[in-house]
Amino acid sequence: YLGDSDFSEVPAQRLTDPAYIAQRAAQINPDARSPTEQVRPGLESHQTTHFSIIDAEGNAVSNTYTLNWDFGSGVVVKGAGFLLNDEMDDFSAKPGVANAFGVVGNDANAIAPGKRMLSSMSPSIVTRDGKVSLVLGTPGGSRIFTSIFQVLNNVYDFHLPLDKAVAAQRVHHQLLPKDTLFYDAYAPLTGEVAQQLQRMGYVLKDQGWLMGDIQAIQVNGRTVQTASDPRGRGVGLVVRP
Repeated sequence: YLGDSDFSEVPAQRLTDPAYIAQRAAQINPDARSPTEQVRPGLESHQTTHFSIIDAEGNAVSNTYTLNWDFGSGVVVKGAGFLLNDEMDDFSAKPGVANAFGVVGNDANAIAPGKRMLSSMSPSIVTRDGKVSLVLGTPGGSRIFTSIFQVLNNVYDFHLPLDKAVAAQRVHHQLLPKDTLFYDAYAPLTGEVAQQLQRMGYVLKDQGWLMGDIQAIQVNGRTVQTASDPRGRGVGLVVRP
């Protein structure tokens, strides 16, 4: 279902149904890798900059915008001084052929007139009881999904402080290349965990560039905390009147 919802049905309610999530989770073998050829899509959903902002009234913005690849299309608008993007690469130009980030698409994301390409950009706002709890987002191409998920996992499941949740080690897997787990040089995947994964049949690979640049804000009552990813150059500030 990974594609423009105006062109194909994306069953969002069924995708987020707890029973379906439990069913999919039950298919994960914690002791061995899943053979790539046996993975089926089942029921799944049909250089970038990010900033996160929240004001004193609780109004929040999570904004991710992009040219897609470095320098976008490489075309500068004459007399205006800005680059045009190459977001067409986010379409599946041909089923089974990878894009610039190594993602292999399908017909749901094929090019068509008036159609939106699939994007990994995931600016996120988490609320609790109707109030903003967490604002976050990141660049990173196909690594955006996994970067944001792992920070959320660190905050809400492992109860890490925000700065440690953002700085923690990340890994990425996108089905293809087959059985490959990517990590970055900031937090290499080593030690006993790496050995266990290799025994399960995974190939561990330094992806050669840093995995994301999370910019996050956490709100606890009247306390606001920021965290900028040490992998990047962002800065988090709390401005008081």
